[in-house]
Amino acid sequence: FFRIGGVAADLPYGWIDKCLDFCDYFLTGVGEYQKLITRNPIFLERVEGIGIIGGEEAINWGLSGPMLRASGIQWDLRKVDRYECYDEFDWEIQWQKEGDSLARYLVRISEMTESIKIIQQALEGIPGGPYENLEIRCFDRERAAKWNDFEYRFISKKPSPTFELPKQELYVRVEAPKGELGIFLIGDQSGFPWRWKIRPPGFINLQILPQLVKKMKLADIMTILGSIDIIMGEVDR
Repeated sequence: FFRIGGVAADLPYGWIDKCLDFCDYFLTGVGEYQKLITRNPIFLERVEGIGIIGGEEAINWGLSGPMLRASGIQWDLRKVDRYECYDEFDWEIQWQKEGDSLARYLVRISEMTESIKIIQQALEGIPGGPYENLEIRCFDRERAAKWNDFEYRFISKKPSPTFELPKQELYVRVEAPKGELGIFLIGDQSGFPWRWKIRPPGFINLQILPQLVKKMKLADIMTILGSIDIIMGEVDR
């Protein structure tokens, strides 16, 4: 959907209103989750004090996202790298200092409500006008006649233009839901990277698992796995 210079198509009519309605509905659901789970004594007995990771230990293991912020480290790439337009929104880094499975749960729950705040502000600030900049999509290519012919108005139906990757190394990172998602590229003056490496946050966070499960009961291990998001689909096995 995202294209260089804009997006593939404009938002459907009424989509913004429906998204705002969903935000209100979702916040109500989060409130129900908290009433059902957060103060449940059985749940608290299972997660409180389980799988404790200190702040220095989390840094040494290269953890990121909620795993890092639940250990007392206020680190969020949206604040640190100040990319895109996150500086224009009113939001705070959600963190806890205990470093256990309960803290990781609390960080994720609070990030749900904080994400809704960001979405609502973004929806209110969506400007009018065209949804793509055709001049940017042309890059530095020679101005061919095709950019001015009849098909110019239907450019959104075509794939994004390719461009040569310069002969250099580049690493870009963003704050994904589970932590730092990085893309490493090495260009060689062609339309395809000579090397392309994705740094997913999930498997990096799993490095510390063998240390956390020592002398733990099976039920505690499953709790730790859940707090690192394996059960929620991060890893199949």
